[in-house]
Amino acid sequence: MEFTSTTVHHHRYLFPLLSSHTNQSLHFLNHSPNPSIHLKRRPINLRYPPRDSRSLTISASSQAAPVSVEASIGVPSEMKAWVYSEYGGVDVLKLDSSVSVPEVKEDQVLVKVAAAALNPVDFKRRLGKFKATDSPLPTVPGYDVAGVVVKVGSQVKNLKVGDEVYGDISEAALENPKQSGSLAEYTAVEEKLLALKPKNLDFFQAASLPLAIETAHEGFERAGLSPGQSVLVLGGAGGVGSLAIQLAKQVFGASKVAATASTGKLDLLKSLGVDIAIDYTKENFEDLPEKFDVVYDAVGQSDRAAMAVKEGGSVVVLTGAVTPPGFRFVVTSNGDVLKKLNPYLESGKVKPVIDPKGPFPFSQVVEAFSHLETNRAVGKVVISPIP
Repeated sequence: MEFTSTTVHHHRYLFPLLSSHTNQSLHFLNHSPNPSIHLKRRPINLRYPPRDSRSLTISASSQAAPVSVEASIGVPSEMKAWVYSEYGGVDVLKLDSSVSVPEVKEDQVLVKVAAAALNPVDFKRRLGKFKATDSPLPTVPGYDVAGVVVKVGSQVKNLKVGDEVYGDISEAALENPKQSGSLAEYTAVEEKLLALKPKNLDFFQAASLPLAIETAHEGFERAGLSPGQSVLVLGGAGGVGSLAIQLAKQVFGASKVAATASTGKLDLLKSLGVDIAIDYTKENFEDLPEKFDVVYDAVGQSDRAAMAVKEGGSVVVLTGAVTPPGFRFVVTSNGDVLKKLNPYLESGKVKPVIDPKGPFPFSQVVEAFSHLETNRAVGKVVISPIP
């Protein structure tokens, strides 16, 4: 996510905006110039040399020095994975049974994937919306993962073989994301991006959380939401919105939370703890007499959202163009945020919201993408079990 912040007419407009191509970046508008960030792309070979599945030491990729790793017996050299070799619609997705299992660098662990989840950034990336900063093709898509650690790099300090973990595998969703993603039997992830899976959650529930919950949390952090303030969430039935409602109440201590959804999803909003459920098909939220300290816009209605915020309040926007230009930074995947939120998940105060059409089996990834791209999904679209 990229964030921008500014003060305009006494409102603090925190436009945590996804770039125009994805909902993975947040902007905070500021009157300062927008510094450019240049990243060098380096090619990554998706297929690695075969290796003995019984070996307890392997080499990392040819671009890194060899590192010693622990491993469980039986990790194969090849795996099943969904791959696309060109940008386009869902038809470019192909199930490949002979993709090389990714190498493990010294700060990484190899995760045997049990479940994964889709985000809008996944299909926008597949469409080539940000190809200028994407990793090289072919690509195994997927950011969200839950699974079991089967190998650890030499510099890994806290995780061990057998740990059940979850996280967003790419530190920056838009800047050279991992070429070998979570829609595969195995994926290699930096230890710092992962947390132990909440004990009360199944793998498919845990997989639904990382990117969405980190996005919701970061938005409120940047907006400066404090206990006793009021919040309006636009798009409360979506993956980010459903978690934003819960975090506002349970983690940040909001005194009142309102949210919008269509008629059939109002009961879901109430079950998540909203005080005011707004049917956007019948009401205009900006016409409400009450204004809010923070408006969290998860659907891209920033102009209307600004009409619902109090003087001096903050608007958080996840998609759409923002002016004036401001400084930019990327919200990164962060295992520490997941660790911070684990007690709320384990206590049941914050719950994952899974689309009722799922989980989709691994063989139906194309169907899962198609459903996500209708923009009618409720909560998160999850793939489980894998394979």
